[in-house]
Amino acid sequence: MTTRAVVIGLGHYLPERVVPNSEFEATLDTSDEWIRSRSGIERRHFAADGETTSDLATQAAKNALADAGLEPNDLDAIVLATSTADLTFPSAATMVQASLGMTRGFAFDVQAVCAGFIYAIANANALIVSGQAKRIMVIGAETFSRIMDWTDRSTCVLFGDGAGAVILEAQDGAGDKTDRGILSVDLNSDGQHRDILYVDGGVSTQTTGFLRMQGKEVFRHAVEKLAKTATTAMEKAGIDNDEVTWIVPHQANIRIIQGTAKKLNLSMDHVVVTVQDHGNTSAASIPLALSVGVERGQIKRGDVVVTEAIGGGLAWGAVVLRW
Repeated sequence: MTTRAVVIGLGHYLPERVVPNSEFEATLDTSDEWIRSRSGIERRHFAADGETTSDLATQAAKNALADAGLEPNDLDAIVLATSTADLTFPSAATMVQASLGMTRGFAFDVQAVCAGFIYAIANANALIVSGQAKRIMVIGAETFSRIMDWTDRSTCVLFGDGAGAVILEAQDGAGDKTDRGILSVDLNSDGQHRDILYVDGGVSTQTTGFLRMQGKEVFRHAVEKLAKTATTAMEKAGIDNDEVTWIVPHQANIRIIQGTAKKLNLSMDHVVVTVQDHGNTSAASIPLALSVGVERGQIKRGDVVVTEAIGGGLAWGAVVLRW
């Protein structure tokens, strides 16, 4: 028998404030048509004043627990992916642990920007497969609205806030691709490209900073690297293209999503797309899309799901799982 990390619950949370593209027209040289045509984004959610990343994460976690029919102390761990934690320390994950009333286990953050959820779920999978934990909540949560330069139309219109959570549980499998749960993981990074997507501030420089991005360069790397990591993960799992039910990509830009699907020889009918409603929510993007995909009735038990993301670092990766 083989131990697999199987999804048994999921949930998401979006702040109440919805920001349509038209809201940017008053302060920027932009338009709804310009934003839609270049990104596919129509609207996004922004956190309220005083609403933090751990607040969003806690709400998503509560929804995931309810979906799984579990209590907080049924969990062994929380792994939270974010680049916008409330404080330098302690981790946002421990704040969620406290907010949930979870009094056992352990919690920690993972920081890999938009690839954060892939890295977090890879860590959780390793903890489960090695026997260190039986049930782990994996959360992606961000408040990117806090690091936007509102004078830069090339970036500030692209991002949004939100959170998504999945609960993984150790279950026995046969050890082949028919198992439910995570079948393979592929992780990569290349620090030589850090200057094309970064925040120009941080603790050691005693500044907060804003997100900076070279959009054309990010696009060039994204399509190639996302297609390659997804293919590698599928090969590791022994999964062929015609066995893939859904691609659930990082929701950064519709052109990247379409370009990656084309390179994978998969039609957009096999892709879960939420970018139009959420914008780029960084590490929250994939768990949000998974939760919405299930809510819509797209993702069903037994489906083969390939999920992939790329973010600052550059860091990128993919996970193949059977729902």
